[in-house]
Amino acid sequence: MEVHSQNPQPQPEKTSDKKLIAGLLGILLGGLGVHKFYLGYTQTGIIQLIVGVLTCGIGGIIGLIEGIIYLTKSDEEFEETYVRNQKQWF
Repeated sequence: MEVHSQNPQPQPEKTSDKKLIAGLLGILLGGLGVHKFYLGYTQTGIIQLIVGVLTCGIGGIIGLIEGIIYLTKSDEEFEETYVRNQKQWF
């Protein structure tokens, strides 16, 4: 009888999942900078949150645009641009 020791390792999130979630957060909650926080850009997220509040939500157009950009990039482009190089704006 063969015994397998199972050491479940947390699986890294696939780029396509991260791209989809970040894109949807940008489109739906972009004015609050939620997509920035999700990608690990805390300072940029705070700036976007402040802009969104000060402009009564009009600053959310930035999040909308970024969400669309995220979703239109290939998985490889998204990984290279926003995960590895950590491009924070557009």
